[in-house]
Amino acid sequence: MDVKKIKRYVILGILFFLPVTFLLLLYPATHNYTPLDIVNEHVLDLEAFKSTSEAPIMLKDHITVLGFFGKNPMDKVIAASNLKELVYDKFKGFKKFQIVILMPHGTEEQVEQLKSEIVTYEDVRFWSFVYGDSLAIHKVYESLKSDGSIDENLASEHVFIIDKDLNQRGRIDDRSDNELAKKKPIYGLRSYNCIQVSEIKNKMSEDIRILFTEYRQKRKGEFNSESRRADDLKNEY
Repeated sequence: MDVKKIKRYVILGILFFLPVTFLLLLYPATHNYTPLDIVNEHVLDLEAFKSTSEAPIMLKDHITVLGFFGKNPMDKVIAASNLKELVYDKFKGFKKFQIVILMPHGTEEQVEQLKSEIVTYEDVRFWSFVYGDSLAIHKVYESLKSDGSIDENLASEHVFIIDKDLNQRGRIDDRSDNELAKKKPIYGLRSYNCIQVSEIKNKMSEDIRILFTEYRQKRKGEFNSESRRADDLKNEY
C-alpha cells in the first residue's frame, strides 16, 4: 500500500478517535461531580411579603438568589450591578431561576430608581423586589445561616442560594487546594459577598451551575446524592 495513503488513513483515524476518546474521558466526570452542600434547612418562605407582580413571589420550587438591600437601596448599586452582570444575565434563561431582594415597606420609589440604574431595555422578569415590615425581614434572615447580620438599615452585602426545597446551599469546606495541602482548619461559605467580584464570578456562578446540574440529573434519574449536611461537620468550623 502507498505510504502516503497509510499516513493519510492514520491521520484521519487520529482525527476521528481523538474527540471520541476525549468525550469518553469527560463522561464520568459529568456524573461524579461534587453536589453543592446543604448548609442549612427550613429557610422561611415569603408569605409575609408583597410584590408588585400579580402572582405571589415564593422561594419554594425555585432556585433563588436571596438578598437584602435595606432602607437605602441606592447604596446597593454596585452590589446590584454585580448580581445583574455576573449572575442574572448568565442564568435568567434557566427554568425556575430567580433573584429575590427583600425590602422594607416605603422603599418602592427608591427601588424603581435602582432598577433604572442597572437595567435599560432588558428582561428582568426573573428579578423581584418584595416588601415587608422589619420583623418579617429579620425572621427570614434569622432562618438563614450567616457569619454576619443585617445592619440597622435591614441591609447586607451578602446574598444566599436557596434551593427548591427551602434549603440554603453553599460550601461546608471552602478551603483552596493550597490550604488543604497545608491542612488548614475547615471553614465554609454560607453566603456570597456581592461587592467582591471574584467571589460572585468564580464561586457563586459555579455553585449555581452545579445546583442546576443536580436538578437536571434528578429529572433524568441519574443523581446519586452524596451531599453533606451542615450537621455532618458542625463541629469542624
